[in-house]
Amino acid sequence: MKQQFAAKHPWTILAAGAAIQVLTGLPAAWGVFQQPVMEEYGLSEQGAGYAFALLIAAFGVGCVLGGFLQDQKGPRCAALWGTALLCGGFFAAAFLPGRAGWGFFLVFSIPAGLGTAFLYPSIQSCAQKWYASRKGLATGVSGAAMGLSGAFLTVFVGFVENRWGMRVCFAALGVVVLAVCGASAAVLQNPPQPAGQPNAKAANDLPPHQMVRTTQYRLCVAGVALAAPPMLLFSPEILTIAADRGLPEQWAPLCVAVGSAASAAGRLLCPAASDHWGRKPVLYGVYAALAAGSIGFAFAQGWWVLAAYCVLTCFYSGGAARLKYGPVRPCPCGGQLWLDRPWHERRQPAELCGQPAAGSACPAYAGGSQRRGGRDMFPICKTCSNG
Repeated sequence: MKQQFAAKHPWTILAAGAAIQVLTGLPAAWGVFQQPVMEEYGLSEQGAGYAFALLIAAFGVGCVLGGFLQDQKGPRCAALWGTALLCGGFFAAAFLPGRAGWGFFLVFSIPAGLGTAFLYPSIQSCAQKWYASRKGLATGVSGAAMGLSGAFLTVFVGFVENRWGMRVCFAALGVVVLAVCGASAAVLQNPPQPAGQPNAKAANDLPPHQMVRTTQYRLCVAGVALAAPPMLLFSPEILTIAADRGLPEQWAPLCVAVGSAASAAGRLLCPAASDHWGRKPVLYGVYAALAAGSIGFAFAQGWWVLAAYCVLTCFYSGGAARLKYGPVRPCPCGGQLWLDRPWHERRQPAELCGQPAAGSACPAYAGGSQRRGGRDMFPICKTCSNG
């Protein structure tokens, strides 16, 4: 019944994913947590930095583990585990004995990082499967919600922590995450496989040990690794940096909120731009903007700090969102078309498939070879082609 409803209303998958993403922006919003955590748990500034570093490390490991889990058990299972881990981190931090800073690393940073990461791939993958022909839309909507997470957490933490303290704030976040993420995770599911359609996943997926050896994977890893430092290095200290650079102290928290809005804009606009102009031109523009933003941020004073930070968050998030989905479109035969050209250079759907395998009758096959010198000159259907 749930699958039938989702098939008729696929927007529910996007809505559920967006609701979860609004609560999973801990890495980007750590700046609003750092000072209250230092005061509540007796951590030094260096200790709070270690807590953030461990959170990011757990997030990286969790993305891999969560990805495997959602492949094996489905997005709902992975999202429910992520909800449990994230809630556990919030509740454990709320009840951690006073001034027990050493325990904060174990009870909060690790489970919260893992939980956020378990939720992340399950949402992205599920949305992209439901919107296979509009992956930019699916990635942009859920990514924009994650970008707005920083604004939500800034307001929420500022309101609750100022009145009742950081422990109550962690407990309240645990309750909100349990209710919102738990209910939304129950909605997530993979789209139905049409009867008689070949299993495109089995036909196209590479085993992990082969995938990590591909040039595309290495380029994606390098791109993310090089793009992350300009934003992640500044994010935990943005409130302090803004105040030291002359931004009025009462306006310093605005950096997190406005930066989150810029992040959401980048996650929406960069995938849309790359659908129109192609992946490479947009990524070149993203990296150029990150380089310019980093230089500008190094010398910015006053309100220019906010402007430079918005440039960094916008293009870091936009570039990351653009790398999250491959140029893949469905083929009428049930396979997938790997599109590596800008939209205006692609042929019509009836001309997209390559030479079909023996006995295949793909309706999109237009005849003739589309390879030259070992390269696919036009998109090749991986299910119905010999390639």
